[in-house]
Parts: sequence; structure tokens; C-alpha cells
Amino acid sequence: MNRMIYAIALALSLLAGSVQAEASCQQLAFSVNDYGKEGPTRDAKRLLDEYIKSWTAERGIKNYQVGKKTVTCELYLDVGFFDEHTCKAAATFCWK
Repeated sequence: MNRMIYAIALALSLLAGSVQAEASCQQLAFSVNDYGKEGPTRDAKRLLDEYIKSWTAERGIKNYQVGKKTVTCELYLDVGFFDEHTCKAAATFCWK
């Protein structure tokens, strides 16, 4: 019986070790509200990159990968001769 408990404990510890060796991933995003659509799209991507750099630096993460960025924009204000959009850039971010 003790051997069975030892074997189960060993298997669980090995499983836990293999999970820790895998990369952790998280979805990160940044939103910008501004006039037009091109400006907030560009700014949201740029500010997402800056946010990822500061996020990794705060946590001491040096080895990471950023997936493809997606940008979604919604019309926030339409006054007729100008419009304002809220654009959100998002990407999956993985590190070891």
C-alpha cells in the first residue's frame, strides 16, 4: 500500500513539474479613443507593444513571444464632419 501511495505521489510531482516547464500565456490588450480610425488603430498597436515591454520588465520576464495583433474599432461619436473611434489592439502573449 505504501508503494502505491509513493508511486501516485511521484507521478503527481512529475506531472506538476512538466506543467511548470510549459509556457504560460495571457491575452493582453490596449484601447485608444481618438478622432478618425487610422490614428487610434496605429496608437493602440504601438501602446500595446509598450505595455508588453513594461509588463515583462516588471516581472523579470526575458523570454517571451507575442502572437498576431488584432485590432477592433467601434464608432464612438459621429458628428457628421468628423468621427471618433475606440480601437482595441489585442494579442496573445506567452512566456517561459
